[in-house]
Amino acid sequence: MGKLTSTIGIPIKLLNEAQGHVVTLEITSGVVYRGKLLEAEDNMNVQLKDITVTARDGRVSHLDQVYIRGSHVRFFIVPDMLR
Repeated sequence: MGKLTSTIGIPIKLLNEAQGHVVTLEITSGVVYRGKLLEAEDNMNVQLKDITVTARDGRVSHLDQVYIRGSHVRFFIVPDMLR
């Protein structure tokens, strides 16, 4: 086996490149957040601003800023230009 290194995986690099762009993410409860990605940490904790929140029942609300724990994220959708 090779030496263990603290390299960052491709999904984390992609998330870091998405900073400053509008992303969509769904959390484990099924709620969807769409907003500008301010910061992404290596553990996938993210901070968004100017967010549209869509609840599971379809209700839409808006938030100025939100911080979401990475372990609660089901998936991210990043802009096509980053793929």
